[in-house]
Parts: sequence; C-alpha cells; structure tokens
Amino acid sequence: MRQLRSFTSISLDGYFTDASGDMTWAHKRDDEWNAFSSSNARGGAALLFGRVTYEMMKAFWSTPQAAAMLPDVAKGMNAMPKFVASRTLAAADWQNTTVLRGDLVAAVKALKASDGPDVVILGSGSLVSQLSEARLIDEYQLVLNAVALGKGGTLFETLDGRQAFTLKKTKAFQNGNVVLWYDPA
Repeated sequence: MRQLRSFTSISLDGYFTDASGDMTWAHKRDDEWNAFSSSNARGGAALLFGRVTYEMMKAFWSTPQAAAMLPDVAKGMNAMPKFVASRTLAAADWQNTTVLRGDLVAAVKALKASDGPDVVILGSGSLVSQLSEARLIDEYQLVLNAVALGKGGTLFETLDGRQAFTLKKTKAFQNGNVVLWYDPA
C-alpha cells in the first residue's frame, strides 16, 4: 500500500497562502535549501495536486526557465508521475499526469491501494484539509517559514474536530526555514 505524505509551506502564524492566495513568500532560495529541494525531487515519489496548484506548478516547472534555474528539480518534477484532483479540469497536458475525477476521498483511497511509488501532496491546501479530515495522510512535512502573514488560508480549514500529531524530526536551514515531520497520532 502506498503512503501519502503532505509537503506544505506555512507561515509562523499558520497560513499556507496569504490573503490573496499568493505563496511567493515561501520561496527563499539558497544553496542549502536548493540541495534539499533537489534531493526531494529525486525521491522517487508520485505527486498529487489540486487543480490550482497543478496549474501553478505546470506553468513554472515545464519551462526552460525552470530547467535553467533548478535543473535537477525541474527534471524530477517533469519526470515524476503526477495526479491532479479536479472536478473542472478537462485534460492534463503536463507529462505523466493523470486526472482524478469524482469523489476525492474514494479516488485517493484507490490510489493508495494501487501499485506504485508513495504519493506526496505538494501545497494544495484544500486537498490536505479534506484528506486530513478523512484521515488518509500518513505523514505531514511542514516547512515553517520565518514570516507572519496576518491573514490567509489555513491548512486545516475543513477539519471538523481536533486531530493530534506526533513530531518525528526537524531540520533547520540557514534561510530561516524549519522542516517539521509529523505523523498523525
């Protein structure tokens, strides 16, 4: 059975997007962070996105600019199997992408039960929230960024009730990011 992990950047005040839906505040690049990102892109996982994140990722990672800026990450992002959960996307035109239609929870349960590499949700706060509610996420990797946004989207907006987590490990970076690995308790 595949494992499902979430990899999401959050602000110090708990938002994954600012009030206008922007996430550019989370993109602090330096050699140490680039090396970590590159090693994650070579991790051999499949990716899962919501439609909005899928379109944003495709718009950047499939370009020559991405290949020039971060060649290892761009190569990995383009080569990995990708799934996009959407009720409105007619077709996916980014290589190696499959559209998941219909009931999200049922589609992800089927995906987890199928053969293949583990699956990582990148960003896609709405998916993380819904799949957390259904208790389908096996590990949360939160990138805590040293910025406060004041307002924005929270990662667990649709969660109905308390959910506890167990901290597995942490890693701090010179750019101020701290990655926190949690398992659901």
